[in-house]
Amino acid sequence: MATSRPPDLSHPIDSRDHVLGNPRARITVVEYGDFECPTCKQAAPSVKLLLERFQAKVLFAYRHFPQEAIHPHALRAAEAAECAGGQGRFWAMHDLLFANQPHLDLKHLFAYAERVGLDHARFTAEMDDEVYLQRVREHIDSGRSSHLRATPGFFVNGMIVDVSSGLQRLFDAVETA
Repeated sequence: MATSRPPDLSHPIDSRDHVLGNPRARITVVEYGDFECPTCKQAAPSVKLLLERFQAKVLFAYRHFPQEAIHPHALRAAEAAECAGGQGRFWAMHDLLFANQPHLDLKHLFAYAERVGLDHARFTAEMDDEVYLQRVREHIDSGRSSHLRATPGFFVNGMIVDVSSGLQRLFDAVETA
């Protein structure tokens, strides 16, 4: 009897994840990303295309994996996205951060919060108090425990998908699943 290998993803999608797609889909895709990573920015349109192509068949979750050593603004950008998520605007902030990747310093993060319609006082207080820093650190820890080393990191139904040679592998993995 053949045994299936255990999943690579150490923490399955839960209610705290930011998700798009069908919550009852049998295919889950989890991305660990970094808002300052050029490859993550390039992957974002492909993820949207994947969701269009497989519509009701996929549930997609985005998790933070800022590469702080090489991307000095990535951690604060992740916190800003979480603050936006607390106000129901995670995906709007996600898209805006990738669209403005060269400008992720704190001054710009506050401007983006305004652009996506966040409560300014609440956003300021949450950023100042680092309210979501622990959540971002939990994402980093779950990525590391899933043996992730770089971004973007994709998992399809818990199995890591090597996209280093192109995102077609992600589409193929979803098609196979």
